[in-house]
Amino acid sequence: MAHDIKKPRGSKANQPGRGTDKLYSLGNEGQSGNRGKDRDGQRAGEFGKERTKRSGNHLSRRNEGKQERQPGGGHEGKEGGKKGHFKKRVNSAYGIRTAASAEEVTIGERIIVTVKRIGINGEGVGYYKRKAVFIEGALPGEVVRASVTKVEPGFLMATIVELERRSPDRQEPRCPVYSACGGCQLQHMTYSAQLAAKEELVREAFQRYAGLQELPMHPIIGMDDPWGYRNKAQLQTGYEGKDIIAGLYAAGTHRLVDISGCGVQHPVINEVIEKVKSILTELHISVYNERTREGAVRTIVARIAKSTGDIQLTLITAVDRLPDSRRLIQRIREALPIVRTIAQNVNKGKSSLIFGEKTIVLWGQERLSETLGEVKFALSPRAFFQLNPEQTVKLYNKVEEAASLSGEELIVDAYCGTGTIGLWLAPHAREVRGIEVIPEAVQDARDNARESGVTNAQFYEGRAEKLLPEWIGRGIRPDVIVVDPPRTGCERPLLEAVVQAKPKRLVYVSCNPSTLAKDCKYLLEHGFRLESVQPVDMFPQTSHVESVILMVRK
Repeated sequence: MAHDIKKPRGSKANQPGRGTDKLYSLGNEGQSGNRGKDRDGQRAGEFGKERTKRSGNHLSRRNEGKQERQPGGGHEGKEGGKKGHFKKRVNSAYGIRTAASAEEVTIGERIIVTVKRIGINGEGVGYYKRKAVFIEGALPGEVVRASVTKVEPGFLMATIVELERRSPDRQEPRCPVYSACGGCQLQHMTYSAQLAAKEELVREAFQRYAGLQELPMHPIIGMDDPWGYRNKAQLQTGYEGKDIIAGLYAAGTHRLVDISGCGVQHPVINEVIEKVKSILTELHISVYNERTREGAVRTIVARIAKSTGDIQLTLITAVDRLPDSRRLIQRIREALPIVRTIAQNVNKGKSSLIFGEKTIVLWGQERLSETLGEVKFALSPRAFFQLNPEQTVKLYNKVEEAASLSGEELIVDAYCGTGTIGLWLAPHAREVRGIEVIPEAVQDARDNARESGVTNAQFYEGRAEKLLPEWIGRGIRPDVIVVDPPRTGCERPLLEAVVQAKPKRLVYVSCNPSTLAKDCKYLLEHGFRLESVQPVDMFPQTSHVESVILMVRK
């Protein structure tokens, strides 16, 4: 990503899930305080068409709706009437009201829901009177007695009151603050079930948004050890009594939950965060109070290079001058010799952005050296880099496999960021051209190419939807186009430019199945065929899933 600037809209580096400067769940780096609001929007969009589906496995849902409208009466006969009367008395005893329709349900009412699958935010998804119900913590196959907490035209939200039927995939979460933190969404689910749920997320998205009932999908690629994989932590600081804590805000609140011992963070990252908190306390360096707007240190950012074990430490402050910085640097160097960089970023703003525009290296190396395979990277404190290096190698190998390179191809890498995918493919292609709107990201990509000895990759500042047509006009036509957009997917002008370019192969890397499927539908309607879909679990214990798809010209 870039160094020390605010990112314009449209860049991969500026979007939720793509190294943004906002706190989010541990799946990726996005926003914090508006999570509930954003999720509601996703729910409304995801299930707006659900009530009109009538094919495949949705037929049983349709029949369920009919039966629920006439419990114990109508066509069931005398015996059915007795059962219905008994059911009503039982429901009344448990405070459950059998509404005539889902539209009559009100907040506080209790309903019984059979959970069908996991939703895009990790909630259990079931149906009441053919209306989607989101129940946090519920698992597929469970029958849940739930209390309605929110009523919207397209869906209901509810909380578990009692599990009437428990899933065999339910387990005790490993993290003691799992329910409070919200960074992970699936720790209460066995890992094998998590992988199956993520495959289903991808499959459902393509059914709903691309109209594809059959999908050429390969089994998801998971991890042997789905813990301790994150190479970077961005933790807000605060006080709990007199103790300094570092963590994430609980979903929809500004209540800070300490996660400095987080199970999905690299263990060394956890050790660094704990030691930094201790040193700040020892030197009486204050941390920021969001309510009073007082204090110095807002956020502790620590990143580890898995290839070397070196640590890059950045303290984000609400003040220009870091208090007692000389002693602070000395104590960090003494206590943490693995730290190679100590930087300060200044953010005096009141928004939820994590980083400010100014970064100063107080001591040590300007950049952290890291490698992926044979590719070398030099990471500035604000540079975007994949959070799970082990899975990133698997992901990029699948990109290379989909590109099916012979060594003669011209590749265009749109949304190239700091050049990671383009540099991975360069040794197997004739030429790589990367496009990125962020000037500093383009410079990072060029530096990374030079560091890795890659001479056939060039990186251009600009927008792909503008540069691609210009190149085509000059007779430069790509054989393969790679896109790795933000969670919002590709902008329509870029899709139009891809169609105009007519590449033999399009490789699309996505962190959002819904926007991937929507973009795929457009491309299917404009001369492309879907060849393969490969999900990759980049963020175990969360509901996020990455996918690589290959599309070819018909």
